[in-house]
Amino acid sequence: MKPFLNDDFLLQTATASTLYHEYAKQMPIIDYHNHLLPDQIAEDKQFENITQIWLYGDHYKWRAMRANGVPERYITGDTSDWEKFEKWAETVPYTLRNPLYHWTHLELQRYFGITELLNKDSARRIYDECSAKLQTPEYSVQNLLKKMQVETLCTTDDPADSLDHHQAIAAAGFGVNVLPTFRADKAMAVDDARSYNAYLDKLGAVAEVEINTFADLETALRRRHDFFASVGCRLSDHGLEHIYAAEYTADEAASIFLKIRSGSELTPAENHQFKAAVLVLLAEMDWEKGWTQQYHIGALRNNNSRMLRELGPDTGWDSIGDFPQGRALSTFLDRLDGQDKLAKTIIYNLNPADNDLIATMIGNFNDGSVAGKMQFGSGWWFLDQKDGMEKQLNALSNMGLLPRFVGMLTDSRSFLSYPRHEYFRRVLCNLLGNDVENGELPADMELLGRTVQNICYGNAKEYFGFGKVVEAAAVTA
Repeated sequence: MKPFLNDDFLLQTATASTLYHEYAKQMPIIDYHNHLLPDQIAEDKQFENITQIWLYGDHYKWRAMRANGVPERYITGDTSDWEKFEKWAETVPYTLRNPLYHWTHLELQRYFGITELLNKDSARRIYDECSAKLQTPEYSVQNLLKKMQVETLCTTDDPADSLDHHQAIAAAGFGVNVLPTFRADKAMAVDDARSYNAYLDKLGAVAEVEINTFADLETALRRRHDFFASVGCRLSDHGLEHIYAAEYTADEAASIFLKIRSGSELTPAENHQFKAAVLVLLAEMDWEKGWTQQYHIGALRNNNSRMLRELGPDTGWDSIGDFPQGRALSTFLDRLDGQDKLAKTIIYNLNPADNDLIATMIGNFNDGSVAGKMQFGSGWWFLDQKDGMEKQLNALSNMGLLPRFVGMLTDSRSFLSYPRHEYFRRVLCNLLGNDVENGELPADMELLGRTVQNICYGNAKEYFGFGKVVEAAAVTA
């Protein structure tokens, strides 16, 4: 029986252990998609206690606590930080076989050197020890990033964001490249006319454009796109239920825009047409600059309307959706490819039933211009755990080229989430190691080791061109 979370955690064979410890473990981290707050990095924030850095904003933990019967006041309410941590500690033993059990103890080990299991009996000791360390300079957010060997990270930013904090970080040069990502979902969020028009006013003010027509919207987005590029941005991103690929004409898009700008609600057909038009516009802008476009598809959001009214969005009431994906995704990618305007693309899938669909779809649009141009993104959200990672890796391996995969990301709001890269690397090495031990792959450690290192680091660095971006961002600063 192996000890829990020992050096060979998740590594079932000698080959897997060699691949992880000799090849994967030491590689720097490129975290090309996360939701860290750039202002906290710029000010080198020092968290007062473990609750603030670990529980604030963590929907995974919130959902587990609710399932364990913890009242909301101990989750998002006004109880003390200690009381919230105590309730989380009481919940942890009930997360057995949930990835939260692994992540919790992995993070306690890697950041704080704590090997004791977290439960109601150990809660006070662990809270006090972690909180004391967090108040020392070694545990400022910049030092936490360096501790995890993070080389580059990309935050998620709205076109209307000023990016002041990114510029301040670049000017300070603390040793980690912090770059923005262009997330223009609000520019196509026409489900509510009032909120959409309020957003357009905000976007127009930042872009110095009075947005009255669809052409004005394009001008504003292009100005912000250009500005993001000047601050080092190399990626865009969208969070969608599914791709919008309805047929539309330029005149129809312009007419629909005028309708919603006047405050009128759109029909379902007009809604889809307009979103399709904006998606294509943004995709063409990405292609023009050589950016990589990312699409996170498949989330069914805000299922609990009562709690949405009380707490707002992004508070832990989302789930996997079962949207049809194939036809619209094919139409959208083909529309861009047919005009030779298809940028490098990553598709993240939230419904594991669609894994093979996505893995085969990306193969339809590789054109030989870039190795791995079309990427099946790593296990996302509910799937960034052992089973979800293995299913994504297996689908990609069966249908495409695993050695060209750009690897893992945190997709997290927490500065303590970087052991998820270690978790992924161990899963990857274990899969390959098992294949070697079973005689399904050759015991060629040079080939396998190089493959592992590329998936963990090298492929992402080359694919996104971050070496060039760092220089450009520094000049801008």
